[in-house]
Amino acid sequence: MSNKRLYRIPEGKVFGGVCTGLGKYFDIDFTVVRLIWLLAFFLGGMGGLVYIIAWIVIPEREIQSF
Repeated sequence: MSNKRLYRIPEGKVFGGVCTGLGKYFDIDFTVVRLIWLLAFFLGGMGGLVYIIAWIVIPEREIQSF
């Protein structure tokens, strides 16, 4: 059983770290996730609203210091 959790990742973030976290969760490049958000924003108009909701709902991963 996989112990994957979805978090916003503060390292490498542009706005809220949502795309970086989704990229890490789905094991794809976060640039691809950013392009999908941009397409959703410009083509459908709902990308911005969904991004803001994801920013609020998805918890931020704490920075791990060693």
